[in-house]
Amino acid sequence: MPLKKPSTKFKSSTTTQASRGRYLTHQVFFPVIIFTLILWFLYRSLFNFPVWFDEIIGKAIFFGLPVWVYINVTGFRPIIDSFMLKNLQSGMLKGLVIGGMFGFLTVFIRLLQTGGTVEPVLIFFADQFWWEMLWGLFTAFFETVFFFSFVMTVVQDRFIYWSLIKQVILVTLIFMLFHIPNVFIRFDLVSVFPILSLLTLFAIGQSLLFAQKQNAYLLVTSHVIWGMALLLYF
Repeated sequence: MPLKKPSTKFKSSTTTQASRGRYLTHQVFFPVIIFTLILWFLYRSLFNFPVWFDEIIGKAIFFGLPVWVYINVTGFRPIIDSFMLKNLQSGMLKGLVIGGMFGFLTVFIRLLQTGGTVEPVLIFFADQFWWEMLWGLFTAFFETVFFFSFVMTVVQDRFIYWSLIKQVILVTLIFMLFHIPNVFIRFDLVSVFPILSLLTLFAIGQSLLFAQKQNAYLLVTSHVIWGMALLLYF
């Protein structure tokens, strides 16, 4: 006797229960985002600590700590799956390739702007370069943890029936909300639009990469290389 297919009513009920379960798991998601955003804005507005402090201590507190709290409150463990050690080698290799492409594009755009020529510079022998590289590594790590391993993973789970485009748009909006105040604080009005455009494209690109590969090491590596290229040439 052939087995009966599950009824449409049963499927609908199961889908509804699953959706409700996701909602209950992630009901503190937006409150955590909003609360963290307010604290981050106040921190950047009221204090002027050295760059190393902002990137290592500040972002550990405002980007790393909320993720740790969220995992412990909700028990949602997939947030840390993108940092599994099995992803390390492939993530770093792919990150080098993609980051190198970003870096080459950055240099090319700079050459078009200035009309200059490429000259070899022994930047690797400068102590300051390696300090900047270290700070950039911490920046890439904590921003990947917060905006992609946390925000992107939760968005994809909470809004599982959304299209990828909608998910990427939401993640990009959250990313930009955290970066817009700092851009206006640090840069003059002439530079604001180009910087915001670059950050938007970066957020979209990283979101798509994470959605496809679920590999945090890839994002950290490409972020570091892209960030150093911007620092050197802009």
